Amino acid sequence: MKSFLINGNDSGQRIDKFITKSLPKLPKSMMYKLIRKKDIKINGKKCEIFTILREGDNVTVYIKDEFSDVKKHDLSFMDAPANLDIAFEDKNIIIVHKPIGLDSHSGSENKDTLINRIKHYLYEKKEYIPDRENSFAPALCSRLDRNTSGLVTAAKNAAALREINMAIQKGNIRKIYRCVCISPPPKNAGIISAYHKKDISENLAVISDTPQKGYKYIKTGYKIIARNNGLTLVEAALYTGRTHQIRAHLAHIGAPLLGDGKYGDKSVNKRFGVFSQQLYAFSLEFYLPEDSLLSYMNKIKISAGTPDFEKKYFR
Repeated sequence: MKSFLINGNDSGQRIDKFITKSLPKLPKSMMYKLIRKKDIKINGKKCEIFTILREGDNVTVYIKDEFSDVKKHDLSFMDAPANLDIAFEDKNIIIVHKPIGLDSHSGSENKDTLINRIKHYLYEKKEYIPDRENSFAPALCSRLDRNTSGLVTAAKNAAALREINMAIQKGNIRKIYRCVCISPPPKNAGIISAYHKKDISENLAVISDTPQKGYKYIKTGYKIIARNNGLTLVEAALYTGRTHQIRAHLAHIGAPLLGDGKYGDKSVNKRFGVFSQQLYAFSLEFYLPEDSLLSYMNKIKISAGTPDFEKKYFR
């Protein structure tokens, strides 16, 4: 038998989701059978698959020892430094500046990632104590490619993670980027739409002007900020969030990014000596409902400051 006392980060999720995270060796088919047989109880009473957990609930699982190993916390984040460039922080979220060359998430070998730095930082502040968590760890709400720098938001608790993820899905968080294009967009400003498909084998985004099977709708806003030496400084806003959306969409309309090895012009990149896309997650704007846990963010615009490429090419 295994018992779990539900804490604040466990609450608000379905019982089956919680069991899957907390008892990783338990097959899902067996878990559903245990629920049907009333061998998983909440506060001593039967539950359904869709039962939502509340803080203070006691979950009891009557299970064989071979399936009863609880989730082991991965402490490899301790191998990453705890230093962060913090743009905003409160009890719910932390918004940090990710430098170029740092992965957002862990790879097979690399432990020095943005999320591991955040976990290490919060661990040292005693805001993240793995042994007290059944199913939650601080998590990124979005990510940036390795060679893109700028603002990334992470949630410190499960409620904030749900709120941010829902806001992103509904388009209630506006992500503003700045980038350098080797050719100007066709207009000084505009909102453009197209259809996007990710080619997984090549890790490329393919853009179409017309709907096609397997393609998803995308919408991108842009405006020209400055021009100099044949380069154009563009501010881009994401209305949807697809893989490489800004890079692929701007290239599709004839304004590829400087340094972009996938969608840009390699000869121009070589001439300027730039081999990583000049793209910067510049600011975040929040448009959350009044009943949101994070509605106070509506009064705050988070900015990462002027990107280095803007200082280099347009000042």
